[in-house]
Amino acid sequence: MTDLTVRRRTTARVLPVRPDGRVLLLHGWDPLKPDTTYWFTIGGGVEEGETIAEAACRELREEVGIELPAGELGAPVATNTIEYEYSGCLIVQRQTFFAVAVDTVDVTFANQEELELQTISHHGWWYGDDLEATGLAAHVTIPAMLRQATDAITLRRAS
Repeated sequence: MTDLTVRRRTTARVLPVRPDGRVLLLHGWDPLKPDTTYWFTIGGGVEEGETIAEAACRELREEVGIELPAGELGAPVATNTIEYEYSGCLIVQRQTFFAVAVDTVDVTFANQEELELQTISHHGWWYGDDLEATGLAAHVTIPAMLRQATDAITLRRAS
């Protein structure tokens, strides 16, 4: 096995949840493995000088065109650290997840960076159980994260 370069990063992830409990995900692939596609959460790296909430809102705007002030994100619903291979590197990623309630959303890829435009084909709305059944989640933790986001939004709406 070849030694991979290890890249550590802190990311902010956003889980937009519709009233029916489905969560918005992106469909894409590793640029070195275009035939292996998967569904993944919206988000990306926290840039220098940004708070995690600011990064989450920036990524939400860039990746799917949803505008949301950082103050409206609320508290994170989860954090975790995962490891995965991407573009020939081993990524060790510390993730903070925010759940946001949305009604109608016009998803646009107009603000995506070039690499995103080349490696993301479309978006979809998923229930955690349905995604888990497909086996097409980018990481094994994503279906449970969708269920957790839906539960958090349901509780917020009830209070």
